Amino acid sequence: MDQAAIIQAKSAIDLCRKELAKRVIGQQEMINGLLTGLIAGGHVLLEGVPGLAKTLAVKSLAEITGLQFKRIQFTPDLLPADLTGTLMWEQSTATFSVHQGPVFANVILADEINRAPAKVQSALLEAMEEHQVTIGEKSYPLPEPFFVLATQNPIEHEGTYILPEAELDRFLLKIRANYPSQEEEIRIFNFAKPFSRKNGGDYTKERLSPVLNERILESIRIAADSVFIDARIAAYIVSVVASSRPRNQKTFGSGESERSRDGFYRYLHFGASPRASLALFRCSRIHALFEGRSFVTPDDVKTMALAVMRHRIVLSYEAETDGLDPDAIITRILNLVPVP
Repeated sequence: MDQAAIIQAKSAIDLCRKELAKRVIGQQEMINGLLTGLIAGGHVLLEGVPGLAKTLAVKSLAEITGLQFKRIQFTPDLLPADLTGTLMWEQSTATFSVHQGPVFANVILADEINRAPAKVQSALLEAMEEHQVTIGEKSYPLPEPFFVLATQNPIEHEGTYILPEAELDRFLLKIRANYPSQEEEIRIFNFAKPFSRKNGGDYTKERLSPVLNERILESIRIAADSVFIDARIAAYIVSVVASSRPRNQKTFGSGESERSRDGFYRYLHFGASPRASLALFRCSRIHALFEGRSFVTPDDVKTMALAVMRHRIVLSYEAETDGLDPDAIITRILNLVPVP
């Protein structure tokens, strides 16, 4: 792939950012994460307090792609059939017909995903992993592309369920939506302040152009696949992920691992799986594409490591008592693993 194709793909990505900026001010990490997941064909988990434009960003992304969008509000009384659909008896034909649920769409917003019970999570897990759902005794394929964007509130735990590790591992990225800066919040205020009869006082009703169709998306994916990644960078990715595994202490070298056993690995209960290595490999390529480069650097790996790994490691009780979160542990890993 020549540099011209890389630049063309970057221009298409920049156009997507420009279109999304018509509704979402700031939140560049979230926007980049959503675009990365879409290009990589992986699902994204968004975490943040209410009011940070998570739902708005997902709806806007679906609009610029022209894909079919469905929003599912997860609640404790939700049933698997409310998600996947069910069999309905047709009295005229004396047969059962399939009534497809809202999961039969290209872009699914699973709002407050951690409010649904285990059976609903299992149904969603099949859809995310197999791109199919089972209704009755038959499985039905979901439309392609299929992209799940889930949100959860990190501070409210009443009436919520902890997502199982198997389901978390199916998310390519976990993005944390942060508070805007003061300058961005002033822009939000000035942007939302005008009320007009044209849009009924709702600035979010401004229509966005579908700038990312299937043909353009496929060309971006081809460009991302062509981004060169050196064998030393690939080995670095594996070392970073393997270093999160408590039983695999050889990754820092014999001298470093012995010292880290007491000061580092006691904070880790379970590490990231090889699926994290694959995800970091893919996302590092896409990040290089975002920068207009045809090759991956260690900085691309470091930039994507937090979003790829933060939901794939399980911390020990000691980490919680010491006030450490997954980001702090991953940052320590990145500081310990030698950079090629």
